[in-house]
Amino acid sequence: MHVAESSTHKPIAAILTISAAAIVFLLWLLYVHHAPPEFADRLRFLPALNAVLNGLSATALVAGFALILRRKIAAHRASMITAFVFSSIFVASYITNHALHGDSRYPGHGMIRTVYLLILLTHVLLSVVALPMVLTTFFFSLSGRIPQHRKIARFTFPIWLYVSVTGVVVYFMLSTAVR
Repeated sequence: MHVAESSTHKPIAAILTISAAAIVFLLWLLYVHHAPPEFADRLRFLPALNAVLNGLSATALVAGFALILRRKIAAHRASMITAFVFSSIFVASYITNHALHGDSRYPGHGMIRTVYLLILLTHVLLSVVALPMVLTTFFFSLSGRIPQHRKIARFTFPIWLYVSVTGVVVYFMLSTAVR
């Protein structure tokens, strides 16, 4: 085993452990925790804020991609860190929203409900995959392991972008559905 390989195992194991713990917590929050009724009217702006944060993350991701294509490394890094910050604030806001308000049910019917559920399903499944991938991609970049960063970033970028964009789509579908 090479020194570089052995020095990678512990951080990757930590990333996977943190990701698994976060996923278990979110599953508990969504499926076990019941939002207290006395908080039902508090912070009702959070879903809209979440959509804005997802949109800002997607914008920063696209900008970062364009910047790396032009070999503007420092600007690319700043853009990707910005996307990470927006996504991190989103996660905190998302957790707060679900802790206060519980789950949102899509009120539409028919084919539009099927489309919504397919988008939501892919969004949720890929967000579970995205978390450890984003953290690993950042680890490789920030630790100077650029070849590994490039390899995983090719997969991380489209997944992270899809999750960010579909987060906005899910919000708009929920907020504009006929009740």
